Amino acid sequence: MARRIRIGIDTGGTFTDVVALDEATGDLVTTKTPSTSSNPADGFIDGVTKVLDLMGATGADISSVSHGTTVATNKLLEGKVERLGFVTTEGYEFMLEIARQAVPDGYGNSYFWVKPPRIVPADLVRTVGGRIDFQGNEIRPFDEASAVAAARWFRERGVTTIGVCFLHSYADDSHELAMREVLLREHPEAVVSISSEVLREYREYERSMTTLVDAAVKPNVSRYVRNIHERLDELAPGIPFSIMKSNGGVLSADEVVNQPITTVLSGPAAGALGAGLIARNGGFAKVLTCDGGGTSTDVSVVLDGEPTLTTEGTVGAYPSKIPMIDVVTVGAGGGSIAWISPEGTLKVGPQSAGADPGPLCYAKGGTEPTITDAHVVLGRIPPHLLGGEIPLDVDAARAGIEELAARLGLDPTRCATGILEISAWNQANALRQVSVKRGLDVRDFMLTTFGGSGSLLACRLVDILGLAGVVVPPNPGNVSAFGLLTVDVKNDYVQTAVARHSALDLAAVQATFDDLTARAAKALAAEGFSADEHQFARSIDLRYFGQAFEVRVPAPDGPVDAAYAEGVAAAFHEAHRALYGYDFSGDPTQQVEWVNLRVTGIGPITRPELRPLGGADTGPGAGESSEESARSSVGILPKTRGSRQVCFDADDGYAATPVYWRPDLRAGDRFAGPAIVEEFGSTVPVHPGFEVRVDDFGNLVIRRESDSPATEPSAAATQEGTH
Repeated sequence: MARRIRIGIDTGGTFTDVVALDEATGDLVTTKTPSTSSNPADGFIDGVTKVLDLMGATGADISSVSHGTTVATNKLLEGKVERLGFVTTEGYEFMLEIARQAVPDGYGNSYFWVKPPRIVPADLVRTVGGRIDFQGNEIRPFDEASAVAAARWFRERGVTTIGVCFLHSYADDSHELAMREVLLREHPEAVVSISSEVLREYREYERSMTTLVDAAVKPNVSRYVRNIHERLDELAPGIPFSIMKSNGGVLSADEVVNQPITTVLSGPAAGALGAGLIARNGGFAKVLTCDGGGTSTDVSVVLDGEPTLTTEGTVGAYPSKIPMIDVVTVGAGGGSIAWISPEGTLKVGPQSAGADPGPLCYAKGGTEPTITDAHVVLGRIPPHLLGGEIPLDVDAARAGIEELAARLGLDPTRCATGILEISAWNQANALRQVSVKRGLDVRDFMLTTFGGSGSLLACRLVDILGLAGVVVPPNPGNVSAFGLLTVDVKNDYVQTAVARHSALDLAAVQATFDDLTARAAKALAAEGFSADEHQFARSIDLRYFGQAFEVRVPAPDGPVDAAYAEGVAAAFHEAHRALYGYDFSGDPTQQVEWVNLRVTGIGPITRPELRPLGGADTGPGAGESSEESARSSVGILPKTRGSRQVCFDADDGYAATPVYWRPDLRAGDRFAGPAIVEEFGSTVPVHPGFEVRVDDFGNLVIRRESDSPATEPSAAATQEGTH
């Protein structure tokens, strides 16, 4: 009889992380393998076969595979967008050039700012006659002659990826559908995205950009997903294969090909979900997450185990106005390159060496020093990765840092620490963006770090931001892959329906919700969920009349009547006050305006159970000796695996630093920095002045020694008290 094994695979820029769950026993098995940038499917299949070998299983034992990928994210972060075409309404050819007045950080400390290139240059924009108004009425008919001319123009120039966004197509999509028919007829090789299918909301600039991002990643994502699906079928035909979406759900691979933009923050979304579940299980309600990979670092907020959502996200320089977990991504991963700006200053990222050729220490042809090289030179990571599977060339890293330092006129040690300091501040600024700029006090939050490089700067982030401490889960490099095993199927549907609260057509709101719910139910049925499994979540975007942007609030189920509308308005006042510090609930002259109605269809899955370290909540239990229990209760200092020379501060230089092997640690163990904690997939440098405690579930809880209590509550007891 075949076993049932669910597999979660997160493909990053440097490593592919794998977690497998045996559904019968509840056992979790984790592993990693190098990513293969030339063909990411190779690394994916390597990871599947590796974890099956570890479990003594075969492809026939796989019940499902869920996948998180940064293919789309990295393409956009690094600005690697091939030639795109854009078709829009006649008279609006410069929409992308005008864009929004948004200067990063108010010019920061620079006197100059150069507007980045548009995702589509002006010479690849064509317009077509015809006009729909905001109520969906046709003002001028669709001009098929100009549409044919535009399609042929793109065909003659070899532009095969095209986005279409006409004014007010959220209200009536007939002109966009006609344009797609013309493009596919006149230019059969074209890959086309239309805004009414990507984002049915008003604001033509954001809708255009979201559509163009969808078009930009569609060829790569389609090829990638198709390739992996074919390779999985070679292992065992018909394996259910799902892709992680940015909204915290998954979608079948067949559907993702038609909605590639939903994968833009695929891997980061899975990481936020996994970290949220782990943190809540450990008794931490307010958490900032920091997922460090090879190309980027992704940060988010988790409250009571649930990541916050947004529809105002960006990836790199591109706004993507789709429902997504509120993740901010910065080009500060382990492979991010250190370089010198034209002004002669040291910069780090967003360009990345990735996995191939990778950092200098990989000895695979890399020519520029990276964050990983700086860590190696300073001794903060060992001279190998994956428990010794991948040896590192420390001399090559040192030579690269020395060459860069000479060009800057710096000592090599100060150059290496400077690279890490810049990277830490880049990450800290991203964390501020998801917390302080959302009205949250970072001092109330623990930081959960994961990913291969996520924990390397954890202590420095505590100092910069004044955080309460750090939680590092077991196998932190595999948290995103673990998160994929916790993910429900989710589909989002939205309709713009602007109306004053005082003149709200309740029947029309009900009808729109019913239509969105029906579309969500149809999608869930196609994913194999029966009607009694369907779950639906409503939300509404509201604002005060005259405001330019909205606040999204959850809305209850039930009939839309006067009491329902008043409850939604009250929730909006409260959310506005929490976000901005004030509201107009007591001012009858300030009217509330309803803008967008949303429905999310949810197909729930069974989540894996997290087990306490040693197999028991308290005292000796199954698999835990009395010695281990005593050690847990009194906090005996664990044994080290030797020491090595590590530099935490350029002024202090290098010093012999104890190295702990994480699988040797037990619940209750305590030790102080400076120290290094190593495991198969990651390393945690513990700076001087910090203390580490291992909680019941094997999490490393790191706090400043001055902030660390003499005793802490049991994580298992804290978790029990929340139910």
